Amino acid sequence: MMTGDEYRASLDDGRATFFEGEQIFDLPGHPILGITVDSAAAGYDRFHDPAPGAVGAFMAVPGSAKELREQVELHETVDLLTHVTYASIMTLLTAADRIEATLPDQAARIRAWVKDAQRRDVRITQCITDAKGDRSRRPGNQDDPDAYVRVIERRSDGIVIRGAKLHISAASMGHELMTIPTKGMKPGEDQYSVACMVPVGAPGVKIINTTYAPRHADTRDFPMSGNHHTPEGFVIFEDVFVPSDRVFLAGEHPEFAAVFAHSLGLWERLGGLAAFVTGYDRLVGLERVGHIKEKISDMMINATLIRASLEAAIENCSVTSDGAAFPSELYTNVGKYHGAANYALMVRHLHDIAGGSILTAPGMADLDNEQTGHLVRKYMGTLQSVDGIYRSKLFHAIRDYTADALGGWYAVTNLQAGGGLYAQRIVSRLHYDLEHAKKLALEAAHMGESANGSA
Repeated sequence: MMTGDEYRASLDDGRATFFEGEQIFDLPGHPILGITVDSAAAGYDRFHDPAPGAVGAFMAVPGSAKELREQVELHETVDLLTHVTYASIMTLLTAADRIEATLPDQAARIRAWVKDAQRRDVRITQCITDAKGDRSRRPGNQDDPDAYVRVIERRSDGIVIRGAKLHISAASMGHELMTIPTKGMKPGEDQYSVACMVPVGAPGVKIINTTYAPRHADTRDFPMSGNHHTPEGFVIFEDVFVPSDRVFLAGEHPEFAAVFAHSLGLWERLGGLAAFVTGYDRLVGLERVGHIKEKISDMMINATLIRASLEAAIENCSVTSDGAAFPSELYTNVGKYHGAANYALMVRHLHDIAGGSILTAPGMADLDNEQTGHLVRKYMGTLQSVDGIYRSKLFHAIRDYTADALGGWYAVTNLQAGGGLYAQRIVSRLHYDLEHAKKLALEAAHMGESANGSA
């Protein structure tokens, strides 16, 4: 296993990564991107085990509801790159289980690659969302055929791919890009039915980074995003060669493209659901400014429902023939949908209760100033027991978490992570026992099994 310093050194592999118009040659030393590297390095040091053949605890594949819960709880304490690595491994193993009956060689190839990744102690990021072009058209009907990542050449020892993937969290900080289809493909769309692993430093890969990190010298005004932030990568594949042992799908059975997308959706939505448990509780906990009981009660009820959905997803897990425990598709998707659909309302409640000082509270440097500090402290206070500094810090935390760049990032990613609301509705419908519900309705109406009363 790697140490944090070994991880930092591993990023010097010739990768082509860009930020604000400039190519970055020293990621660990960069004043903004380097903070994310430090966070990931701390994760390496946390899980480091010098024993030969050791595998990080965060990579353990759960075999029961108990172990699944332990992994969910563990991953609430890790950095984003470490969490995404685990979700990627579980995505691959889920897909392998689902394609094995038809594509046993590809399933075996996936499992072999996962074991090698565990041995190498690498970090993996997820490349799924394509550029898509005109979203009303299928991949093969775009003006530009590269609007979806596709195979442009097949060789005896591998394939060559071209295209782009958008919204890839921490893409520049990992070692491997799990590149999978964004949706199901139809017959004739074989070139777009590609799933493979691409090293970040592979020739032809370019990553353009954006970030919600504050461009502010005094990070005390940004108590959350000032110390922990993750860039989003715009990943471009310019005729990238992928060896055969890294190719898991390349046109065989294009309908299996959806298997990879849905497998990722399951684990990303479980992670999103778990994050909502903490996030909703955090929103409730931030509210100490007002006493509007109805809104606070609404926030508590939603936080409790989210937690109940996570518990149901874990307790109703299924165990595959390999002994891996996968969370319930139904409860995972329903819980993630509820959390995403109601997050904006919870934030609105918080903003309504807290008031305009979320945006206008003086900065921490103003509290340091000899001429203004004592006045800010005086007028930002409320009760004798509520100090103006405490209240100012609370307002900064609310702004940073919900109303500044980080807040905007959460607003979008809470909806889109693991697929948008529409995708979660589709999966929920697929796994809901509609026939049982119909039977109960007919029995209540004394209609038996037939709507015309003939049964």
